[in-house]
Amino acid sequence: MTAGLGLRLLAGSLGILVGKWVVLGSEISFNWNSAVTSSDGEGSGMCADDIFIAVKTTKKFHRSRLDLLLDTWISRNMKQTYIFTDGEDEELKKKIGSHAINTNCSAAHSRQALSCKMAVEYDKFIESGKKWFCHVDDDNYVNGKTLVKLLSNYPHIQDMYIGKPSLDRPIEATERLGDNKMSPVNFWFATGGAGFCISRGLALKMSPWASGGHFMNTAEKIRLPDDCTIGYIIESVLGVPLTRSSLFHSHLENLQQVSKSEVHKQITLSYGMFENKRNIINMKGAFSVEEDPSRFKSVHCLLYPDTPWCPPQVAY
Repeated sequence: MTAGLGLRLLAGSLGILVGKWVVLGSEISFNWNSAVTSSDGEGSGMCADDIFIAVKTTKKFHRSRLDLLLDTWISRNMKQTYIFTDGEDEELKKKIGSHAINTNCSAAHSRQALSCKMAVEYDKFIESGKKWFCHVDDDNYVNGKTLVKLLSNYPHIQDMYIGKPSLDRPIEATERLGDNKMSPVNFWFATGGAGFCISRGLALKMSPWASGGHFMNTAEKIRLPDDCTIGYIIESVLGVPLTRSSLFHSHLENLQQVSKSEVHKQITLSYGMFENKRNIINMKGAFSVEEDPSRFKSVHCLLYPDTPWCPPQVAY
């Protein structure tokens, strides 16, 4: 999982209604009263296959984390999901084929190893020709329907960087300029632990700092992890602001605050520990907490009750 920093940014309180979206400065949240009903974004020329979903993981979590994702949300998003790991796994290849990508990066949870994987994710996305790059971690549940609805509101040729910060202020860093010269920089970044999306138009502009080995060099320039480096390139170098969305969620926030009546509207969910307590979505669901400690199975059965292993007639 991407190293997180601090508490999540709290949403602002003022907004203006624009089309189907509430815009809070640079913040967006979905207005469900006028939402499109099609899961493939009809009318926008956008479909699920236009999205490249990159899941970052490590081999030691293939069984404990990745199998859960494969049984739940990935099972409904096989064609657009790519798994980036650090070791060969024949069982994984049988399930997802060439979409299982061994980055040959270190399995260490260091900024270098994390940036190595992100560099491969970026290059594979550019090669794919898809319209949107979305990164998530192996402790995220992705609601593909709401993701399509969000992205279908924006042309992929526009400069769009969408996600949620984990800090309540811009991160401060030191930019190494060469000749032992340094310069302070500050910028917002979307935490990788909640997931974020980048339009193809913007991704192509990132190429001088992100393609090939450039991403690793850029990460070393500011000595920060992969998600911070993405924010640095987009906000500090290219001058494109982060568009914040409250529909992305990481283990760094109190997930108990996600209303169970709003679970089906979220784009990403997570699980973990928060303030030394189990941090999960608060919902009854199809399974007990002992049977489903992440609550992902229960969320999946809420969204897809026709799943063969979901118990029938469950009260949520």
